[in-house]
Amino acid sequence: MNATKPTNKDLRQADWELDFYSRPILEADGKKRWELLITSSEGLSNEGTFKWEKRCPAGQVNSLWLTEAFKTAIEDANIEGWDTPLRLRCWRTSMRSMITRAAEKYGIEVIASRRTYTLLDWIGEREREIYPREEGYIAGPLAPPTPVRITNQAIPLPEAVRGDAWTIASIPIGMLKDAKEWPMKFSGLLPIQATNDESIPIPGLRLFSKTRALALAGWLGGLEPFKLVVEGHQLLLEAGQEDRWLVTDLKADLAKATQESLINSRDNAQGLHFISVQSTPKEELFTGFWMLKDLPI
Repeated sequence: MNATKPTNKDLRQADWELDFYSRPILEADGKKRWELLITSSEGLSNEGTFKWEKRCPAGQVNSLWLTEAFKTAIEDANIEGWDTPLRLRCWRTSMRSMITRAAEKYGIEVIASRRTYTLLDWIGEREREIYPREEGYIAGPLAPPTPVRITNQAIPLPEAVRGDAWTIASIPIGMLKDAKEWPMKFSGLLPIQATNDESIPIPGLRLFSKTRALALAGWLGGLEPFKLVVEGHQLLLEAGQEDRWLVTDLKADLAKATQESLINSRDNAQGLHFISVQSTPKEELFTGFWMLKDLPI
């Protein structure tokens, strides 16, 4: 029985996360294995995840092969109830031009971003459970590690992303599960794993701007925020493909407390934390709200 392709109005919409690169496996011909991995971005909607993989012969790593692979991936996604994505995120600098050329044919915007949490979880699972069982596996990756070790010099946030005031805060993880119901204008929500303790505090940075909250949130979303980091007495935001932004200097006691909160979240809540934008501390509307993750190295 043939699968029936849903009509467009029935198709679910989600961004894609993509990695096209070599893996720690040598094929029978002595060449590295190349794989295209695609997954849809997960949120709090519980709509499931589209995952798709395809091996590429080492001699055919080019935009032509990738263009045809995209065609098949889109067709398979449609059959599973997913529409062609409007955007896809990838972080490998060396592959971006090839990916962009292939995606352009289907009207898909390519975003240089490390906000590929679903993909990174999947790659980690494959590196632990799939590749080591494969014939030709080589201990120690042939490909560069996933994008968690960016060490570029941090530069001050652009003027457009600086609020009038800020504060370090926390939200119980149980409350975050309802975030999809909160009034928001810009957002980036992530799935939250089940936990027996819904009081676990999730740390975050709250930014306030009475007159420019909307513009600030728009700019911040465009930076593709990835994770917050405390280095010395500075609070940094890692974002985009390899950007590191200096958010603010912290007093010694606050820097220590913030770093401890982020470590506690990494140990007990999958590294979950957040950035929010509001006009004032009492405003119930979030002009912007992004969940971030500090992924284990």
